[in-house]
Amino acid sequence: MPGDPTPHTRNTERTRRAVLDATARALATHGGGVTLVSIAEEAGVSKGGLLHHYPTRNVLLLAVATDVLERFRAEVMRFLDLSENHPGKVLRAYVRALCGGSAEAMNFFAYSGLWNSVHMVPGVTEAAQADAEQWADAFAQDGLHPDCVLIVQYAAEGMAAAAHYDPSITADRLAHARELLIALTNRNAP
Repeated sequence: MPGDPTPHTRNTERTRRAVLDATARALATHGGGVTLVSIAEEAGVSKGGLLHHYPTRNVLLLAVATDVLERFRAEVMRFLDLSENHPGKVLRAYVRALCGGSAEAMNFFAYSGLWNSVHMVPGVTEAAQADAEQWADAFAQDGLHPDCVLIVQYAAEGMAAAAHYDPSITADRLAHARELLIALTNRNAP
């Protein structure tokens, strides 16, 4: 139908998604030295097409950082079990996602090349800080003692990161860590 914005919108969204995904992969793999040309090639668009959606490198890098943070949050929340009738639902979702439940969530902690490449981009530190505050608020409202949250959150993040470089972190070890960490959230004691 002439004048229907849907095909154009879908194309725009698909292009932006391809560019964001290609940029995240390129930064994670090659670091900050990756060129816009190589990102465009990986995304299957021209450099001009990339610049049409993201007019500067900094705009693109901030968009990637924000997108990665939002996708991580959404992925963790997929593991939220609303039927659990005791404190710690959000933290348990975090543990489930990071300790073997979601490769996508676990990859968030393998993106050191990405974060090292974008941390100096204007707005990225603020976006990361706002995200950390959202998680802190969610965990605080979750009803667990702050000491429990501290230990369980960072243990789950450590397991996710270690799984990318330590061959001894098997699916069985991740499952065991998940069980241990979830048991800690069920105690609700300092």
